[in-house]
Amino acid sequence: MHQLTLAEIARGLADKKFSSEELTKTLLARIAQLDPQLNSFISLTEDLALQQAKAADARRANGESGALLGAPIAHKDLFCTQGIRTSCGSKMLDNFKAPYDATVVAKLAAAGAVTLGKTNMDEFAMGSANESSYYGAVKNPWNLEHVPGGSSGGSAAAVAARLLPAATGTDTGGSIRQPAALTNLTGLKPTYGRVSRWGMIAYASSLDQGGPLARTAEDCAILLQGMAGFDPQDSTSIDESVPDYSASLNGSLQGLRIGVPKEYFSAGLDPRIADLIMASVEELKKLGAVIKEISLPNMQHAIPAYYVIAPAEASSNLSRFDGVRFGYRCEDPKNLIDLYKRSRGEGFGPEVQRRIMVGAYALSAGYYDAYYLKAQKIRRLIKNDFMTAFNEVDIILGPTTPNPAWKLGAKNSDPVAAYLEDVYTITANLAGLPGLSMPAGFVDGLPVGVQLLAPYFQEGRLLNVAHQYQQNTDWHTRTPTGF
Repeated sequence: MHQLTLAEIARGLADKKFSSEELTKTLLARIAQLDPQLNSFISLTEDLALQQAKAADARRANGESGALLGAPIAHKDLFCTQGIRTSCGSKMLDNFKAPYDATVVAKLAAAGAVTLGKTNMDEFAMGSANESSYYGAVKNPWNLEHVPGGSSGGSAAAVAARLLPAATGTDTGGSIRQPAALTNLTGLKPTYGRVSRWGMIAYASSLDQGGPLARTAEDCAILLQGMAGFDPQDSTSIDESVPDYSASLNGSLQGLRIGVPKEYFSAGLDPRIADLIMASVEELKKLGAVIKEISLPNMQHAIPAYYVIAPAEASSNLSRFDGVRFGYRCEDPKNLIDLYKRSRGEGFGPEVQRRIMVGAYALSAGYYDAYYLKAQKIRRLIKNDFMTAFNEVDIILGPTTPNPAWKLGAKNSDPVAAYLEDVYTITANLAGLPGLSMPAGFVDGLPVGVQLLAPYFQEGRLLNVAHQYQQNTDWHTRTPTGF
């Protein structure tokens, strides 16, 4: 049963081939057996999962149906879950039990999804390798000596290892798409505002967006359907109707205009990945797509702009974790200043501290105009580049990452080297566009992803292209040895 996709699980439950309770027990046993190798979960919620599975079976017995009714999933551990630890991968929130459910959690629970647990992540979603977690690094199931990508690495590793069919993630600069690429999954970052951020602990509020991680585009469509929609509790949520994503999966790609930016194929891209990306282009041409070279001239400024804006917002968002209102508190503080300093110094890890310091500096008097304001102007130029490109093409295609997964610890002494792994993904966050990564082959036995970007609220177009590609290739069906 662990090899079934979400779509296959929905059919199996509808045909009474197995119950949600049977499936949940099977997967919980599999997690207990295999997750010690991966460290992909922070918390397991066995009692809740079995309770939800029994309720889902009862709803089906009463005639209800639904693609997510009885389907097992997990949540990245920054989605608040009522009465369950929500740690953000940090010592700061190790003892925090959320008093309410995030909108995403509540919506999926209402649709009948079964929550198996909370997945490991880079601390406060800051990282590209899932090595900054207070609970230890997550391992890539394709090679346990390599990283799974981050910050949604726990969700990615768990789904790739067939511990469960799908999971939620969040994407601030590529944190769904990058781990999807490095673990052979399909991962989708929706348009900014498409999925509610209420109850999703913030890293950078103008960039963060929740989305699905699964093995297929079809499964991402099912999970996104349950997650998307306007939320009056979230001031950044956009009141835009949600289409039926599954209904558009089988549309023809005949005449679809795909743009390939020349800036993507620079010296920083592994040439073997470049070859796989061009092979995926050829596959889409066979399906009727028309390929056109385009230019995104301001892409070269994306990394410096992102690594001013994101830390600036992080320094503001994380100021609330002070040892007074909630979170970790140091032992025996001498006075209020000592309480603040030691609680934050002991509660936050090195990467979080680094980004808070960078952000506080960029926002400080005398530097705001020189750094933060200039970065926001560059952000606008990047968005304009995309708007110009989408006048000529329907989809933009390129690599998700410049390299395959690197070895654990390989970039720990050089944070900038890790930041450069986000070069292809961060532009979608800066512009607020939807982006998807899908499996495109292997380099040295490690997965490679191809990234698709589309205009605002065109997630259905991304899913359609990815689904048609997956109907004609088998990369997404490959399973890591031992799992």
